Amino acid sequence: MHDPWEPRTWEEVRAETQARAERGAYPVFGIKPEDAREALSQINTFDPEQWGAAWMRLGARYEETARAREQNNDYTGAMTDYLSAWRLYTLGRWPVARSPKKAECLVRARIVFEAYGRLMNPRIERVEIPFESTVITAYLQLPEGAPRAPAVINIGGSDLWKDSVAVQARGFLKFGIAALAVDMPGTNESPVAARPGSERVFSAIIDYLQTRLDIDGSRIMVRGQSWGSYWSARTAYREAERLKGAVFQSGPVHSYFQRSWQEQGFRTKEFLFAYVASRLHMLGVESVEEAFAFMPSLSLLDAGLLEKPTPPMLLIGGAKDTQVPFSDFLLILQHGSPKHAWVNPEGGTMGRSIQIKDDEIFASVTAPWVRQQFGLS
Repeated sequence: MHDPWEPRTWEEVRAETQARAERGAYPVFGIKPEDAREALSQINTFDPEQWGAAWMRLGARYEETARAREQNNDYTGAMTDYLSAWRLYTLGRWPVARSPKKAECLVRARIVFEAYGRLMNPRIERVEIPFESTVITAYLQLPEGAPRAPAVINIGGSDLWKDSVAVQARGFLKFGIAALAVDMPGTNESPVAARPGSERVFSAIIDYLQTRLDIDGSRIMVRGQSWGSYWSARTAYREAERLKGAVFQSGPVHSYFQRSWQEQGFRTKEFLFAYVASRLHMLGVESVEEAFAFMPSLSLLDAGLLEKPTPPMLLIGGAKDTQVPFSDFLLILQHGSPKHAWVNPEGGTMGRSIQIKDDEIFASVTAPWVRQQFGLS
């Protein structure tokens, strides 16, 4: 039976996935068009087991080659193939690991990503940060030649997690900025649910970074993308005194959480497919009705946060966003401390469009602003 919340047929999803592979668009970043075509030829329904199995077969092929190259000391080739394997496994578990094959893709993605990270220079280090009775797992990258580097805490989104943001955040290293990538609450390895107050995990990360001799604990920023931006904002309100800045990119604020928006937002075509499954998983609820009932409790407006002071904030968005109402962008812009803003008039969520990709926004908007706030030339 077709999911009533799914706006596309399977054939439309197949065509859209291939089209996104051709132009390197979310969430098919970096996957070769021919690999996408091969995987999609093996899938004919929305069955998550078919989806996971097809991408996993291709990922395993690259993983095998990567391991052989590493054994033969071809580290450059091994890194390339580990990264390809990770991208394929990640798409195989996307958006959430809700079946055995998708769960296996998730495990394999983590293994090959960490193999890739160990070979990189500078390396991508998995760290465990003490938190209450458990730990926060994160990926830390330190720039070469910066004995006490400023640091950006990069928060993953609802469906692309800390490994994905670690890859993009690597772009900070060349400017002498350290990058720590972490899952947002309610996803992947996060130790907390997506509930008000869960921003305390990011306070614990700030505590941790301030203990490291290789990090300048007086120069820390937080950066979120999509849903991760919601947690970036909450952290900015909580940690206004300890942060040098915060980046908010297409995050929800208030109107997003209302049923009137969700009833249309749950049918967005910006998300490739399985939007509802992703949201239910992140929120830790079992049904759409539970999600509708719970979401208003997350409103930043109703929590009385919008007028509170923040460190300098950069807001990034697209005026044609169908996942988060643009009115939320304007709401946070018009309240509280002064802010900087960048808007793509033709952009969807994250400010991306067919003409302007995620990496371009990072390179031309995010990174220069972060450097400026850190006082780097």
